[in-house]
Amino acid sequence: MTEHRVPRREFCRRLAAGIAASALAPTALHAAEEEFHLRYIIASSLYGRLPLADILPELCKAGARHIDIWPEGHANQREQIEKMGHKTFATLLAKHKAKLGMLTHYNLGPFALQPQMPFAKQFGAKILISGAKGPRGLKGKELKAAVAEFLEKMKPHVAAAEEHGLTIGIENHGGCIIKSPDSMRWFAELRPSKHIGIALAPYHLPSKADMIAKLITDLGPAMVHFYAWQHGKGCMKKMPRSQEHMQMPGRGKMDFTPIMAALKRINYKGWTSVFMHPTPRGIPIMDTAAEVTAEIVRAQKYLEACLANA
Repeated sequence: MTEHRVPRREFCRRLAAGIAASALAPTALHAAEEEFHLRYIIASSLYGRLPLADILPELCKAGARHIDIWPEGHANQREQIEKMGHKTFATLLAKHKAKLGMLTHYNLGPFALQPQMPFAKQFGAKILISGAKGPRGLKGKELKAAVAEFLEKMKPHVAAAEEHGLTIGIENHGGCIIKSPDSMRWFAELRPSKHIGIALAPYHLPSKADMIAKLITDLGPAMVHFYAWQHGKGCMKKMPRSQEHMQMPGRGKMDFTPIMAALKRINYKGWTSVFMHPTPRGIPIMDTAAEVTAEIVRAQKYLEACLANA
């Protein structure tokens, strides 16, 4: 993965630690360099259909440099980019010292991502996210066979991703072949390349932190993205915002400490998205961009506390 922005206070702390470590023995310096930390990326969908000009200034406030761009259905920033033009988008990124990190395209599906790859490469993105719709209710050998068939069909798309310096992330989305822990374990075992992996969303799993932590350990390097997202009260019907926000880390009932411990145990190098879905889709999770950012920062502080206790 490319470099990722950490919270400014944390960056300054590490900078000071690095300067101090430079005077220490090589073993101490190596230990300082290997300190585990979360690398945050911000999903544009959390801001609904707000303009990118309003969203990009918020990245640094949320301790991030990279943005995950979402299209219509959940947001419309991908469409905004085409409307403003690629040169204007590049200028906007440079103005706010931001970078494109991911493109999320559930609207296209995993077999129609290739047209997006040149754009992703042009702007230095590293991951394309989608789901893998297919038969439901499969178990055992039938499930393994379905996962193997899906991965076989994905081979030309994975090859194209590798050519563009990209990785395809498959979310364990509801109604998909890759959904259950068993399907993800088969995926990790059978995946043909490091250029395809799991984008793990705890929302779509039972809210059992120990079980999710075990799954993370089992997936290891096959996990290429992590959504800090729990089920809470769900996201499929309109409800008071206080209940919607129970999807966010630190607001729902699930303790993320075992999950943070598992990420640390596998030395997870990918991005982490603080995440939720509002209802209806396409609206910001809070009333203003500043309030959305404040909620992201609150969730990040909770995750950092869990990591400290891990």
